[in-house]
Amino acid sequence: MQIKKSIKSKDVFHMGFEIGLILKGINGLLEIVGGLLLLFLNPDRMDKLIIILTQNELSKDPNDKVANTLISLGHSLSISPNHYGIYYLMTHGLIKCILIFLLWRKKIWAYPLTMVVLAIFITYQLYRYTISPSAFLIALSVFDSIMIVLIFLEYRKIKSHQ
Repeated sequence: MQIKKSIKSKDVFHMGFEIGLILKGINGLLEIVGGLLLLFLNPDRMDKLIIILTQNELSKDPNDKVANTLISLGHSLSISPNHYGIYYLMTHGLIKCILIFLLWRKKIWAYPLTMVVLAIFITYQLYRYTISPSAFLIALSVFDSIMIVLIFLEYRKIKSHQ
């Protein structure tokens, strides 16, 4: 009975690890896409994209809240070539995707490296929080902290099997 519980809890942690990797991978890809969008979209192109995305819905219902909110946000955003934002999103996303790939391949040296990188990301996110408080930054930092624990547990499991 005790052995079954132990096995099940290990499976739960492993499943959490894999789900976390998938979510981190998606997040990394979205950051890369966001960086590319910032690179290629200027305010005029952004307006055209929003019009394309919302024109069908607005033709059916001119008072559609979601479409009108998108248009309003599009007008309030001034996308200029913010090189720092582009660089940050692209490198952050690329680093995550590479580390996730290495963890999927079970490269043993990638586990401690990923934990260190996530700790650096958490530190930066908390620093950004002190400048402009955001629940998203706290949620992201909590998720990254959970990922560090799951990566550590997975690393320990793999090391014990070797």
